[in-house]
Amino acid sequence: MLLSGAAITEPSDVEALLTVKRSLIDPMDNLKNWNNGDPCTTNWTGVVCSVFDGAVGNLRVKELQLLNMNLSGNLAPEISQLSHLENLNFMWNNLTGLIPKEIGSMRPLKLLLLNGNKFSGSLPDELGNLTNLRRFQIDENQISGHIPKSYANLTHVKHLHFNNNTLSGEIPSELSRLHNLLHLLLDNNNLSGSLPPEFSSLPKLSILQLDNNNLEGEIPASYEEFSTLVKLSLRNCSLEGPIPNFSKIANLSYLDLSWNHFTGPIPPYNLSSNMTTIILSHNQLKGSIPRSFYPIFIISRNCHLRVTF
Repeated sequence: MLLSGAAITEPSDVEALLTVKRSLIDPMDNLKNWNNGDPCTTNWTGVVCSVFDGAVGNLRVKELQLLNMNLSGNLAPEISQLSHLENLNFMWNNLTGLIPKEIGSMRPLKLLLLNGNKFSGSLPDELGNLTNLRRFQIDENQISGHIPKSYANLTHVKHLHFNNNTLSGEIPSELSRLHNLLHLLLDNNNLSGSLPPEFSSLPKLSILQLDNNNLEGEIPASYEEFSTLVKLSLRNCSLEGPIPNFSKIANLSYLDLSWNHFTGPIPPYNLSSNMTTIILSHNQLKGSIPRSFYPIFIISRNCHLRVTF
């Protein structure tokens, strides 16, 4: 983008950036040029701008890309003053403290990428106001507490990556209203309760990953009706009962139900032609491996089929 020499960054954006910088610890001095000139016209590190309504002299910060810069410290609530920000990316740093609830007022935000830090505390309810959000990643942090039901308002979101934290409580069934959701990753937390039957109505979901949680009960029968699922991973979730018949899920290629308490026989259904991996080990299943499982060895020579009891 070519910027006019007369254009300058909106002063409130400049002040917000400087406040954010003061709350950070930058041992590698990656943000050293944040002390000089105009953020947009002198290309401050990680700052991407656009002309707001084509008005000369009114440049706004559109993206803040500060991933993998060894930054620590806190994320200042004043970041919310970047009112035209669409991409907030602090992935793979060492930020601590709370995720500011003020981010919930940043309505244009499409990407909120805070994974790979050391954020703690609970998820703010206010983030449910980000109705333009497409990708929401807070995995690999130390976040605790419940998943807010308000996140069912994120109707444009495609990716919810909340894995590898210490989230607790039940998985909100309200998330079944996220009809654009492709990936729901909640594995490696302390979630409890039963699997929401309503999830099978998600029309675009391709990955449901809930491994290593403290769930209970059976896999809902409605899960046989997933239309677009490619990967279902429920490893080590304390689930029980029979294994449903997943033969209707045409694109299912990865199924991990290991380290649970499933009982009964393996359903003798025909496998999807896309199937590459089935892991059913460490359950209380009985009987022989169905003959319908055998062709997978021929169809996928490099697959990782494991059926150990």
